[in-house]
Amino acid sequence: MTDPAFNAYILRISSTFMRPATIPLTQSRVSPLLQPVQAFLSAESSGGILLLAAAMIALAWANSPWGDSYAHFWHAKLAITVGGKSHGMSLEHWVNDGLMVIFFVLVGLEIKRELIIGELASVRRAALPLAAAIGGMVVPALIYLALNAGGPGAAGWGIPMATDIAFAVGVLALVGRAVPTSAKVFLLAVAIVDDLGAVLVIALFYTSQISGSALTIAAAFLVGLIALNILRVHRPLPFILLGIGLWAATLYSGVHATVAGVLLAFTIPATRQIEERPYVAYMRKMLERFDRDATIVPDRITEDQSHAIKSMEEASQAVQTPLARVEHALLWPVSFLIVPLFALANAGVDLRGAAAMDSPITWGVFFGLLLGKPVGVLLASWAAIKAGVAVLPHGATTFHLVGISILCGIGFTMSLFVANLAFPGQANHLAASKVGILLASLVSGILGAAIIAIATRKASGTPPSATVTNPVD
Repeated sequence: MTDPAFNAYILRISSTFMRPATIPLTQSRVSPLLQPVQAFLSAESSGGILLLAAAMIALAWANSPWGDSYAHFWHAKLAITVGGKSHGMSLEHWVNDGLMVIFFVLVGLEIKRELIIGELASVRRAALPLAAAIGGMVVPALIYLALNAGGPGAAGWGIPMATDIAFAVGVLALVGRAVPTSAKVFLLAVAIVDDLGAVLVIALFYTSQISGSALTIAAAFLVGLIALNILRVHRPLPFILLGIGLWAATLYSGVHATVAGVLLAFTIPATRQIEERPYVAYMRKMLERFDRDATIVPDRITEDQSHAIKSMEEASQAVQTPLARVEHALLWPVSFLIVPLFALANAGVDLRGAAAMDSPITWGVFFGLLLGKPVGVLLASWAAIKAGVAVLPHGATTFHLVGISILCGIGFTMSLFVANLAFPGQANHLAASKVGILLASLVSGILGAAIIAIATRKASGTPPSATVTNPVD
């Protein structure tokens, strides 16, 4: 049994953890200079803002007097040699087929988390976002095909199907904190189902010729990853090594390599090595050891204290699921490096010519995203609610739902990605699709934000209640 002094000590430490600003840390002299940067990186909208900045830089570069250098730079070849074998791709392909695999690992982790503990964990909770996402994929594709069926741009029907999570959530965050939490969760769930649909479309419809031998090797790596999950391996290194093998084999198989990212994510364990109560008891034991030496030797860290710190670090890792740890580890590099780099490599399109404005591809993408997305989301949501299988998000109004459905028309990252797959080596068609994506995403963002802001202002007399969702383990 612990004495009252130790209980008070634990309470004081716990309250310090709850209010990290009160921890008496020694501050670096450059800390005041870094605080604005840290505040920006912690903001909900920061990822979307950085993505927008990268797109604007790409557009400015491609339309500047040095526009030719944009294409030359991203088409430059980069080769990697391992064991005497060399694999070379353009910088653009390294970004799209290499770095974006990490983006799709994060997408896969988000999908798996939502299926286990999130909005997709039960039929009742998943009904509305699932219906909305399906409607938001089918109607845009039909609108696009209505303008392009039988023409040279018919292959681009998958372009207006997906929603860009970073941009849409970023715009929603800029509207203000008064937006109901349930509305934000609904948008996130719809975007995640959208991403899952986009991955399936890529795997089934945008796949080149299949290499049976490479696909067999990829399947062997996938079986190895599944075995690691079954054996409850929680160390990341085995998953990283087999994941690299899965990526390489998938790349050579003809199936797009980003599918490997989602498959890898689904094999990462969602179980933990230690539960909450044993964790609390173990941490108390280690803190007792640390506190004992802090009283005896107050001016330095003893060997026993170092061991206690190391043990607490390992226990804190073990109480979290590998899924949560990997997701948290990938969030920053994906949001602030990989996705903006993808935008920089793909958003540059020459707008000085009028050819794109005369292309049915441009208008198929534009109307598919701007009109097809909200119409599909609203119709499917209305049908699900009327059928009694779903309800309107708690605290949100119909007007909120309209604004969110319009925000779903921001298709930037995923739409650009599918466009590259739909029109490989077809510069004019690709440029036309990019113009449609950029125009529709811009208008959808402005219009959706305005409607949600009006809806939130009207509801401000009775502040919306925030729904409580399960925390990530």
